[in-house]
Amino acid sequence: MHICGTDLVRDHEGRFRVLEDNARTPSGVSYVLENRFLMQRAFPDLLQGIPVRPVGEYGLRLSAALSEIARTGDSDPQIALLSPGAFNSAYFEHVFLAREMGVPLVEGRDLIVGDDDRVYMKTVAGLARIDVIYRRIDDAFLDPEAFRPDSLLGVPGLMRAYRKGNVALANAPGTGVADDKAIYAYMPRIIRYYLDEDPILENVETHICREPDSLAYTLDHLEELVVKPVGESGGYGITIGPKANRAQLRACRDELQADPANYISQPMIQLSVCPTLSLGGIGARHVDLRPFAVTGRDTWVLPGGLTRVALRKGSIIVNSSQGGGSKDTWVLD
Repeated sequence: MHICGTDLVRDHEGRFRVLEDNARTPSGVSYVLENRFLMQRAFPDLLQGIPVRPVGEYGLRLSAALSEIARTGDSDPQIALLSPGAFNSAYFEHVFLAREMGVPLVEGRDLIVGDDDRVYMKTVAGLARIDVIYRRIDDAFLDPEAFRPDSLLGVPGLMRAYRKGNVALANAPGTGVADDKAIYAYMPRIIRYYLDEDPILENVETHICREPDSLAYTLDHLEELVVKPVGESGGYGITIGPKANRAQLRACRDELQADPANYISQPMIQLSVCPTLSLGGIGARHVDLRPFAVTGRDTWVLPGGLTRVALRKGSIIVNSSQGGGSKDTWVLD
């Protein structure tokens, strides 16, 4: 896992907690860089005299880390960013990061796996070898030979080249298991088992509904809890008990009883707030924070992060797909 985004929240007692992990294809770092750039343009004197750490080196750091994971031993490995294309909701970020890294932005149709099981990019000058792929495509669509045969987004034979060590993939296929919200519930135990350490930041208390006691507790306290499907992202499928009406609670109860393994529940955290400009003036809006960690031979954490804002008054859903926004985030020296 070479690029990781971990969602943190701060509760009403001021404690930071881990809300969830994003290990498959974490997105949003382009907003971190663009927010800083726009802040400096709009308020050029605001940062004077304040020791705010820069975020602009992310592209160079990411490029260096991806060069370090190349399996081919080339001293100057060729990196490419693999995107689903212009109709993807994160395409702006794909273009932005490819430019920041100084690498080609490609789609599946731009790549080919040769008879030597190596990956090549089609260019006007002929085929050019690719050593590292920063993929922004979900596992199932990466290679129609290995996964979904109807995928037009991936590269036929890519997993064959990967298995033979002829190309590196970031993030590796399968890392998305860490995004599963049921796996998240076990992370403190995993940390203790493998590292013999306690987590520095605690998880939010989580009830795994596939366990009978947790299911019973969730059904008994449905009006107080937030119920989440384990495999969803973007804020979809969530039932916020304290804000749900009777019909929504009834539907949630039916879904829980029909497929308890597909759900977890958590207490509703009163997320910390930040002053936010809206059409009605400045008001408090709930926020969370997604720091980004980049790993090659070692790990570097971006000195900033994606602060996501629930722009609707009273909402705790900060996801951009659900109408959320973002803010420039300062880390001081």
